[in-house]
Amino acid sequence: QSTWEFFLRENEKLASVRAVRVIRDAFVLTFLAEWGDRSQIATIAMGTSHNFMGVVLGGCIGHAVCTGVAVQGGILLASRISEKTVTLVGGILFLLFGIHEIIWG
Repeated sequence: QSTWEFFLRENEKLASVRAVRVIRDAFVLTFLAEWGDRSQIATIAMGTSHNFMGVVLGGCIGHAVCTGVAVQGGILLASRISEKTVTLVGGILFLLFGIHEIIWG
């Protein structure tokens, strides 16, 4: 086996480990962020009166499309402004919405 073959095999292992980490992180982030939100409550309500597989498939497809649009929007946004700016503006908006909710509830 040549050094080149060894390098390619090791590089493939590293790439697959990175892919698994991205998938794991995206799953955990999405799962925790969505747990108990309004869309989940609406899905629970739909599940009580509609076909189980229809609700599951519709929810998965809807969430996948929504996530795909968000990722594409993030890619477009990142090409125009820095990540630091996005983080700063997002943090400020989060605080403003929190203050608004506290005052005007």
